[in-house]
Amino acid sequence: MSSDFPVVFALYPRITQLDFTGPLEVMARMPGASVVLAASQGGTLVADGGVSFAGVRSFDEVKSCALLCVPGGFGSSVAMEDPVYLAALRRLASQARYVTSVCTGSLLLGAAGLLRGKRAACHWAFRELLPLFGAIPDAARVVRDGNTIPGGGVTAGIDMALTVVAEVAGQDVAEAVQLAIEYAPEPPFQAGRPELAPAPVLAAVRGRFERLWPERVVIARRAAAALVDGACKRT
Repeated sequence: MSSDFPVVFALYPRITQLDFTGPLEVMARMPGASVVLAASQGGTLVADGGVSFAGVRSFDEVKSCALLCVPGGFGSSVAMEDPVYLAALRRLASQARYVTSVCTGSLLLGAAGLLRGKRAACHWAFRELLPLFGAIPDAARVVRDGNTIPGGGVTAGIDMALTVVAEVAGQDVAEAVQLAIEYAPEPPFQAGRPELAPAPVLAAVRGRFERLWPERVVIARRAAAALVDGACKRT
């Protein structure tokens, strides 16, 4: 692989920090990788939960991208209608060798028109929004369709990143990274997927996500309509 493999994380306010810090920890250890945090506006970005990240570059400053990673988060609804953000995704994806996402980041790839006809993962609570963008929902933890590799919710980003590292640098390198970060999950509870969680737990968590559902559906539909309108204008 090249000695310079720019990995660009496309961020926005109220992002879920583990959506990108998990994959970042893996990808930053890949030989030749250079990690770039970018957003519509550079400077300091505040993630959901109040963690701040300084030194974020503006998209205008990012000229090259070998791997694009789009994380999810509660701020993804706003980002879905940010024309600067979506234009940056399209530009960076056009030159990237790999286009990846974590959690609801796949909805942002969809809103940018990058998932038409492709299978994609997403957080289980919002996976059914993918068809609005012409994508095919897939419940797998890591999904590959061409050069697009979306991961499922939050922690699936680590699995996605290891999958990419294995392809770019070889399985031995990916396994070495996995060992170095001691990624050997043994969760104390079998409740990490809706089909495994106890019914009361699932009902409680689903209820919390359902409070977000009406607004997110409206925004996703608007973003999908804007995508179609934009495609019509370009033709």
